[in-house]
Amino acid sequence: MSQLSPTNPPVAALFRVGLIGFGCVGQGFYDLIRQLPALGIEVARIAVKTSGKIRSLPTKRFEFDADALVSDPTLDLLVEVIDDAEEALRLVSAALRLGRRVVTANKAMLARHLGSLLRLEAEYGGTLLYEAAVAGSIPVLRTLDAHFGGEPLQFLRGIINGSSNYVLSRMVAEGSDYATALAEAQQQGFAETDPALDMAGFDPRSKAVLLAAHGFGLLVHPERVLNLGIENISPADIAFAAGRGRKIKLVAELLQLPDGQVSLAVLPRLLAADSPLYAVEREFNGIEVGAAFAGTQFFQGRGAGGHPTGSAVLADVLAARQGFRYGYAKLHEGQATQLATELQAEVYLRHPTAQGLAELANTLGLQATIVPGQRAATGVVRLDALLARRDALREAGVFVAALGSARPAFAPVSQLLETEAV
Repeated sequence: MSQLSPTNPPVAALFRVGLIGFGCVGQGFYDLIRQLPALGIEVARIAVKTSGKIRSLPTKRFEFDADALVSDPTLDLLVEVIDDAEEALRLVSAALRLGRRVVTANKAMLARHLGSLLRLEAEYGGTLLYEAAVAGSIPVLRTLDAHFGGEPLQFLRGIINGSSNYVLSRMVAEGSDYATALAEAQQQGFAETDPALDMAGFDPRSKAVLLAAHGFGLLVHPERVLNLGIENISPADIAFAAGRGRKIKLVAELLQLPDGQVSLAVLPRLLAADSPLYAVEREFNGIEVGAAFAGTQFFQGRGAGGHPTGSAVLADVLAARQGFRYGYAKLHEGQATQLATELQAEVYLRHPTAQGLAELANTLGLQATIVPGQRAATGVVRLDALLARRDALREAGVFVAALGSARPAFAPVSQLLETEAV
């Protein structure tokens, strides 16, 4: 009887990735690839912007022409993780025009240009995935696209910025002031290069725009969305919330209204202990999904840091290798979903001065009740009035937090009801 000689199975070719950017997320992704050789992925080329910068890899591993990676036909996929939204748009658009597979984490670029990028993807046959752009390690976009693509949603509500959540957690748990807590977040590598993107709510606004596209079929420019942040928060605001058994969290809320329009806003909110978001602390993110038939689902995971966000990039790379594409079922259902603008909500509002509070209440048409002993008030205000004055409120040191969800503004609100001295 003849003896069979052993044969070696064929060696699968490595899946070659071009990495554009080597900051926190880029290095996190690279570290994961290095620790998981069985995946068969190779970071073949790395493009960065600045030469001479101290990095964790030898200088010879880096090059400085990202366009060379975009046009390299030997690369199977491009990962774009730079913090320049305009340059990211140029590179991603060029790659899609070549029909390439692209994974990006640039939420600002995506929020401003999602519609045009989707047209490029469809026209040239490329693939665009961006799970890491929304909630760090939480696979929310894949869940919305694949699992809830055909089911109507009633709401999405989430803490989707780990930096601001870290700051709020430190202020509550340790009694830290805002500046100290922000410095800690930056030391931990959780904050953006410009901390205002996180703390003023611009970063979660971009993420909420992406959630709106996948969850409700709504394409909206971020400038039309109200965002107010926590950069003007004070211990008095923390104490006001605690006195009512609540915590302040920066929350993106998307609501399906009875008329079919969608409400979308990013605001600090006073959350009660029965909210699952109440217990989401430090750099963690949490997202509630309210579905018409499945009920409420809750997802929690790390929302900041190189390895958690890098893991979302890796998941997209693996999905793209298997041919996965977003379906955008709700974008293709027919009539375009509209953003609701005629809305009002009950808010807590604090101004640095008593006179400023009274003047602001008049300007906003705020039906207000003064908070005893503080330069603060509660009342109902139109959200479009807050949006129109967003930048002025920030510059004036005003802190605003929602006490309830948005609702249609069936009647205008008018004057300050309480005349008690502030």
